[in-house]
Amino acid sequence: MNATKAFITPRVVGLAGTALVLSWQLFSRPDQAAPAEVRFRNVASAAGLQFVLENSPTARKHLIETMPGGVAAFDYDGDGLTDIYFTNGAAIPSLRKESPKYWNRLYRNRGGMRFEDVTEHAGVAGHGYSMAVAAGDYDNDGHTDLFVAGVEANILYHNRGDGTFEDVTAKAGIRSDRWSIGAAWLDYDNDGLLDLFVVNYVKWSPDFDVFCGDPERQIRTYCHPRFFEGTGNTLYHNEGHGIFKDVSIESGIAAQIGKGMAVAVADFDQDGRPDLFVTNDKVPNFLFHNLGHGKFEEIAFEAGGAMLDSGTPISNMGVDCRDYDNDGFPDIAITALYGETFPLFRNAPGLKISDATYSSRLGPQTRSWSGWGIGMFDFNNDGWKDIFTANSHVNDKVERFEPTQYKLRNSVFVNQKNGTFRDQSETAGPDFQMPRAHRGAAFADFNNDGKIDVVVTALGEPAELWENVTPGDNSWLIVKLQGSDSNRDGIGARVRVSGQYNEMTSAVGYASSSHFGVHFGLGPVKQIDEVEVLWPRGKRQVLKNVPVNQMLRVRE
Repeated sequence: MNATKAFITPRVVGLAGTALVLSWQLFSRPDQAAPAEVRFRNVASAAGLQFVLENSPTARKHLIETMPGGVAAFDYDGDGLTDIYFTNGAAIPSLRKESPKYWNRLYRNRGGMRFEDVTEHAGVAGHGYSMAVAAGDYDNDGHTDLFVAGVEANILYHNRGDGTFEDVTAKAGIRSDRWSIGAAWLDYDNDGLLDLFVVNYVKWSPDFDVFCGDPERQIRTYCHPRFFEGTGNTLYHNEGHGIFKDVSIESGIAAQIGKGMAVAVADFDQDGRPDLFVTNDKVPNFLFHNLGHGKFEEIAFEAGGAMLDSGTPISNMGVDCRDYDNDGFPDIAITALYGETFPLFRNAPGLKISDATYSSRLGPQTRSWSGWGIGMFDFNNDGWKDIFTANSHVNDKVERFEPTQYKLRNSVFVNQKNGTFRDQSETAGPDFQMPRAHRGAAFADFNNDGKIDVVVTALGEPAELWENVTPGDNSWLIVKLQGSDSNRDGIGARVRVSGQYNEMTSAVGYASSSHFGVHFGLGPVKQIDEVEVLWPRGKRQVLKNVPVNQMLRVRE
């Protein structure tokens, strides 16, 4: 092993309009010790999380039954503790929440890994068959709001700031005419107001009744996506004063018809404008490059990331975009189904995205797995982002057709600091081996100890809360951003700490949202020489000699 490793970090040399002009400075630092083993323990029951994901399975195998499970981690009451919001299903075929067991649920973090169900008081039980959730402060009042996506039942909740929410869907101009399965908040035009991107899956109705599976053995399964017509995604522009305008057509978003599963937001080419990566089910993915002036161009084939090098479309599921190799550019990690691997795409200068699934060693380690939720976070705080996946197959009868299982344990792949990952799931803890039909996952430091924890949903079973109990005394920093008079939660800001790069986003994984700040593991570092924040509208802010092991609040 070499004694040193080279890293690239951005240095701002000027501004061009609202875009940042960057030069890239190469430097070296001594190699670090081998990565520490990651450890988790499930504390959901002791924490008071009693949520069970109700998907209402039927003999007709309605496709929506296997798709729910979004969860959000966000601080709804501003007390410095990250709370949890679960989306939930509804009765079928009515698609209504006919009893409290179908309610979406909000759990307030009381500290010490204890949570209290405050759903009824907060007014966020929802309606319809909910799928996904996205957290962001769209009106810049300092309180994080929620968008809930579902089967022809989208909801926009405005956070009043007094512990309650108001359903403002209709007056905001948000439609509910499609099966929406994911969403992301972003300020695509850098006007200081968060806009809303909604991922739509396929055209479906309760009347759909095609027998899929093996009729001779009378084994009915959920139908393949090829049986359904795809649809376009939706982009809403924030007009201010709580009003949104559908700009899907004029922006170029609506022209691309897919079968969307998830979305991640990142500035892939570092031009100061956020781009969108959308995973599609069994059809090529989309990379919507932000051209400015309200326009996007779909360039996944040209830039890379539309498909694996094999050229075969796969069941792209959840996605997260972060810099796993510390070269300054956000990369792309995806979950998929058995036999397809979990794709990893490496991003390089010039918007050149390449398939790194096998060079990273994720290929052979994930080929036999199926996954949904995903997050790229530094779970052992060694300065390198790892990968967590919430695992299960989509087909609850898959054992009758393929040599795999429906219910699976979750996985954690630890970054080996050389461009590769190693599956450490078997040693992540005794209860970590629990097989379930996992779906969504959200990430945050729920007990404020500097280690990233995970909350995971599972169809028909209690949610899991994985407390990160990784041993060791590696340092850490969580940066919490607050814009001055616009974009108050800092979504879209880029943060550099000790040669690492990360971006403030709440769009993480499958149907889920992680809104708690920007986390950095720092290894043995005891003081940070420099923290640099590049705000969405071009302002550069630098803090010197920053102490480690703290939540650092940075105001623009």
